[in-house]
Amino acid sequence: MWKVVVPVALLLSSGQVQAHRAHHHHLHHSYLQSMAMLTGEYPAEERIVSGRPSGCPHAFCGCEASLYRFGRIIPQLNLAANWRRFPRAAPAAGMAAVRSGHVMILQQHVAGDVWLVHDGNSGGHVTREHPRSIAGYTIVDPGAGSFTGAS
Repeated sequence: MWKVVVPVALLLSSGQVQAHRAHHHHLHHSYLQSMAMLTGEYPAEERIVSGRPSGCPHAFCGCEASLYRFGRIIPQLNLAANWRRFPRAAPAAGMAAVRSGHVMILQQHVAGDVWLVHDGNSGGHVTREHPRSIAGYTIVDPGAGSFTGAS
């Protein structure tokens, strides 16, 4: 019987240690984020800017990004994937962050890979300005003007 009880007890206590570590990590991350907000290094909350703009399709992140960046709807840029045609760039204000099915415009660096972004169709069919990680995104320069119709 001890051959069964001891390994089971060790497995159960190991799971509790892992859960404790995960909880501690979450608390530590929350503490650091709270401190950054207090010092003004991290925007305290997101801001909903608008809903779907008139003239934009149902999936409107590309359309909203072209309105924000160029001041007009550029139909070719309604498709997020088309933003990848712009030249690659380093993250900076005004650059676009593109991944499969989504594009957003970088506004201000927050910390690490987190940027304050102008993010059309960011969930709930609204446009937000909020901090987002750009990890996994390709950064492009829409100001380079190499995309036909964008300049």
